[in-house]
Amino acid sequence: MNKLKYLIIHCTATQEGRELTAADIVKMHTSPPPSGRGWSQVGYSDMIHLTGLVTNLVPYNEDGIVQPREVTNGALGLNGVARHVVYVGGVERDGKTPKDTRTEKQLLSLRNYVNHVIAAHPEIQILGHNQVAAKACPSFSVPVWLKAIGVNEKNIYKKN
Repeated sequence: MNKLKYLIIHCTATQEGRELTAADIVKMHTSPPPSGRGWSQVGYSDMIHLTGLVTNLVPYNEDGIVQPREVTNGALGLNGVARHVVYVGGVERDGKTPKDTRTEKQLLSLRNYVNHVIAAHPEIQILGHNQVAAKACPSFSVPVWLKAIGVNEKNIYKKN
């Protein structure tokens, strides 16, 4: 059990406008290869749909401690101290090119989500998956967006 330190933002890396269900994400992550990744646990705690609806994928509490049952597989090396949230989208309609595809409703939900997490965990650092892995995910600059929505500098992950 470790103290919660990070909120990591992800995208599903699916085509713009293509909705996914929670079951789709669970299947992608936990089914054996080649259809899935074969993980024992899904990669995200919560998912933000195109409509802005937030779906919890792995139950957790707000105590600030990452219990073993709360660990999700979103970013190698940080999972034991992080919560992961994913928005549906992140790729152009071509299925390959990274793109910030967040809908207005997703933007509002993600903003509210971030503000809720900061209120519950004032020392948390927020970052994009691309800041700790060689990936385009979440297909936008999390630090730039956080500054634009008024998040305190102390909550914006600085390392790159």
